[in-house]
Order: sequence, then structure tokens, then C-alpha cells
Amino acid sequence: MTLSISIENDIRPELGDYNSIVCFKALVVGVQDALGEKAGFIALTAAGRQRGRQLADSLGLTNCQYPLEEAAELIKKALGEKGTRLCLIDSVEKRGEVFRVACRETICSSGEEPGSDTKLSYTLGAIQGALEAMFGLRLRGKQTESVLRGSTQDVVEFIVLGS
Repeated sequence: MTLSISIENDIRPELGDYNSIVCFKALVVGVQDALGEKAGFIALTAAGRQRGRQLADSLGLTNCQYPLEEAAELIKKALGEKGTRLCLIDSVEKRGEVFRVACRETICSSGEEPGSDTKLSYTLGAIQGALEAMFGLRLRGKQTESVLRGSTQDVVEFIVLGS
């Protein structure tokens, strides 16, 4: 199957549809300062999940039951350089009841100092929401590796909770 991924909404006719990572990171820090680290993480992850679901729906990918390889390519395109530019996804694998997604250049890790304890929140949520919408599943995600703490990729794993 061939699917054209076009994420251009032309919401702002002069400035375009994208803003800077610096502004996004200021939003993240502001939310965490206002709500606290844990509640901020939960809020940002929930926002990402909602966006991931919306993206899958807008592309007609909801409950499509694609084979994993094809779904992985669609997610890579939608979130990568030809899509929303949230991150670059290198791989999507499923082992039993666990999806494993390896990515880099994530918006959440951008600009952070090496050794930072920053975790993927919005990025994790967006990937989770897209996977949930595409496969009709309920998932629980966690970050297992970080570029900020010595890994070559940010890796997130999603355990299937049900459908």
C-alpha cells in the first residue's frame, strides 16, 4: 500500500505550521514548574497521546490493521522529516506483547545537557497514541534508553494492556 503523508495544514499563511523547539521546550518547562515534575510529565504525555491519535485519524490509519512493518513506515513518515518533525524513528519492533520503538532527534531530548534526567513525555505520548489508534490497542509506555544518558537512541517500550 502507498500512502502519501502530507502534514501541511497552512494554519498560519505567513509563518507556516511549525514553531521553534526553543518555544516548545519553554512550554514543557513551564508546565512542569506549574504542575510539578510528575504531574507535568503525565499532562505532557497525555497531550502527546491525544496528538498521536489525531494524527493517525487524520491520515486514515485508525484501526487499519496494517502489518507491523508497514505501520512502522507510516509512523516514521508521519512523525519524521516529511511529517511533523517530532522525531526520527529508526525502528518499531514487537516482541510478544511489547512494542519497542527506537528514535532520535526527539523534541523532548533536544537541547538537554548530557546526563540530564529529562524523560520523553510528549514524544512518548505521541508515538503511543499513534500506535494505539493504528492497532486498536491500549498501551502503557516507558522510556528504557536515553541519548542523554549514554545511549545512541531514545528507546520507548509499550506494553499491551488490552484492546
